[in-house]
Amino acid sequence: MKLKRRTRRYSQLARAQSTEATGRHIVEAFLARLMTQWFDQITLDRVAQDAGVTVQTVVRRFGGKDGLLAEAVKILAVQIRAQRGNPQGDIAGIVASLFGDYENTGDAVIRLLALGPRHPALQAVLEFGRAEHRGWVATALSQPLSRLDSARRTRALDALVIVTDVYTWKLLRRDMARSETAAQAIMRSLILAALAEFSGAHINSRSGDPS
Repeated sequence: MKLKRRTRRYSQLARAQSTEATGRHIVEAFLARLMTQWFDQITLDRVAQDAGVTVQTVVRRFGGKDGLLAEAVKILAVQIRAQRGNPQGDIAGIVASLFGDYENTGDAVIRLLALGPRHPALQAVLEFGRAEHRGWVATALSQPLSRLDSARRTRALDALVIVTDVYTWKLLRRDMARSETAAQAIMRSLILAALAEFSGAHINSRSGDPS
């Protein structure tokens, strides 16, 4: 009897692990497509084929593309946080980390932003991304921002979010075709200019300290 119970528990655990692994493969297949295709061009047939499952399995597990998007964003957010890290105060390091992210995900994010007005499901994803970016900027540049009063800190943070936005990366790397080195240098200059504007002091590009 005990052997039967252990066998049943083992079987249930194995099924649960298999189901989890299948779900992960499906989401990863969808995310890989999202990195190279427009959201509205991705089909469940292709995702299922990439993951080695049936469309019915995808629908049963995630309901459709909206459900896949919600799960894929969770994985993408973890990857982005790991790439950006937390290089506080080091403006050169901040920009390098940011470009490390944008060079991998920037084009996909631009596509999602372009489709946002047409797909309500994307709105929550994009709002989440904007909040994540603002929070990261506030943390990464917390040292110079902390020296400002509340009103100036808010205005400075607004400016810094714009300066470091994915659209700024797109303008530099895609529209103007600047090299990554040149584009990073320009973004560093823009960050320093924004901090100087609101602090009224020259900012050291390494430490983020006024001098």
